[in-house]
Amino acid sequence: MPLDQLAFLLAAGLKSLADYVAQHTVTCLVPAFFIAGAMNYFISKDVVIRHLGYSARRFKSFPLAAFSSVALAVCSCTVIPIASGLYRRGSSIGPAFIFLWTAPSLNILTITYSGAILGIEMTLVRVLAAISSSFLIGLVMVVVFRKDERERSERMVQRATVTKVEALHSKNSLILILILVATLLLPNYLGAGRAFLEKLLTFIPLFATSMAFAYLKFSRDELHQWFQETWWFVKKILPLLLIGVFAVGVVGVLIPPDCVQQ
Repeated sequence: MPLDQLAFLLAAGLKSLADYVAQHTVTCLVPAFFIAGAMNYFISKDVVIRHLGYSARRFKSFPLAAFSSVALAVCSCTVIPIASGLYRRGSSIGPAFIFLWTAPSLNILTITYSGAILGIEMTLVRVLAAISSSFLIGLVMVVVFRKDERERSERMVQRATVTKVEALHSKNSLILILILVATLLLPNYLGAGRAFLEKLLTFIPLFATSMAFAYLKFSRDELHQWFQETWWFVKKILPLLLIGVFAVGVVGVLIPPDCVQQ
């Protein structure tokens, strides 16, 4: 491959990466990673295993995973840390994939825009297609990985506490998670179609509020554990995500526009 063509592909990948980092990393991925860390530390593993684990009944865990994503206006990238948080905390692979599939397609913002642009009938078709396809994917994942899931479930049940029944460590944990969810949602709801700087002006006060609340209400050890969980998701997911975005930028210039238009 000629050097100038290689440089052109590299520039295309870097441009795609720069655009993604500027538009999504701060207001989307940062709160998403902190939410994933908070879910994995503050939410009781017993509760997740009971309702979304391998032993939970499918007719309960699948709909719960699908409809719990309705309030989250997240894209297909932002939902990755949150779905990973569910899985790491004890969810079976089926419900985790259902959440991963439905959150970008069934959230309130997506449904509202679809209704305004496509009409009610097409929106209903979209909702039904998203739910049915997500259930099919979840079932396939459970069947394909049933042996691994069974062994993983047994290990998690053995490690889980038998006396703790609270869903969260404390009420402050719930408040913190709600503030973080607001930090993720509001800049993207209120800033839809607006410049990145306007989103940032909404994001900064909310994120500062979440950090100040955490600093005032939690011990240093709790904050350390939360940040450790958050960092685990960052180092596992972010490099692969950025590599994928770079690859998409390169592939985008290799595929002729006529092929996409046709």
